[in-house]
Order: sequence, then structure tokens, then C-alpha cells
Amino acid sequence: MTLHEDAVARYFTAWNATGPEDLAKSVAAAFTEDGTYTDPLGAAAGHDGIAAAITAAQQAFPGFTFRLTGTPDAHHHLVRFTWDLVSTADGSSPAAGFDVITLADDGRIAGVAGFLDRLPGV
Repeated sequence: MTLHEDAVARYFTAWNATGPEDLAKSVAAAFTEDGTYTDPLGAAAGHDGIAAAITAAQQAFPGFTFRLTGTPDAHHHLVRFTWDLVSTADGSSPAAGFDVITLADDGRIAGVAGFLDRLPGV
């Protein structure tokens, strides 16, 4: 697995974490201490802020997981990839988008720019 693929895998592990302890560990593994996440719905910074954003998304969509779609495209310290939010019950996918992550020298995520391609009710 490349540095880029590993970072994307840790990113999805964080977004799909279950329970506060698992979430805290996976966010710390995926993001630098001062990492940032920004999408059209909001912005978060630091491990606590990013964990809170993930928790809010999980509460808004209980029973859903984020899944990588396609193959990540990467160069230097940048990676872009697409994702779907998928129901574990019926496979429906009310939301989809793509993210661009910037990696720090240690391979963790320094920043995320998220873009939403599909949202429920929009």
C-alpha cells in the first residue's frame, strides 16, 4: 500500500469509527494534531473538532457508512478521491462527493477540502 492509499484508508476508518474511543484513536491516526476539514456545510480543526464533525455526520445518518468509490489520484502530498455515503440496511446512497487531502510529512492528513456532489433533498 502506498503512502497515499494508506492515508485514504485511515481517513475512511475515522469516518466510519464506532464509539468515542475508536473515533478518537482513528482521528489521531489519520490527522495531524492541527489538521483541518472543510466542506460546504462547515469547517473543523484539530482532533476534537474533526471528531465532532464526524460524530455530527454519523448522528445525521445513522446506519450509513462512507465508502471509497473509484481509485484515488495522487501526486506529491495531495490525494483526491470520490466517496458515497451508503446505507448498511439497503445499500441506498443519499450523499456522494469528492475530497482532496493534503498530507503532512509523517503521512497523516494536514487538511481536507471536501466537495458534495449529491445531498438528500438538494
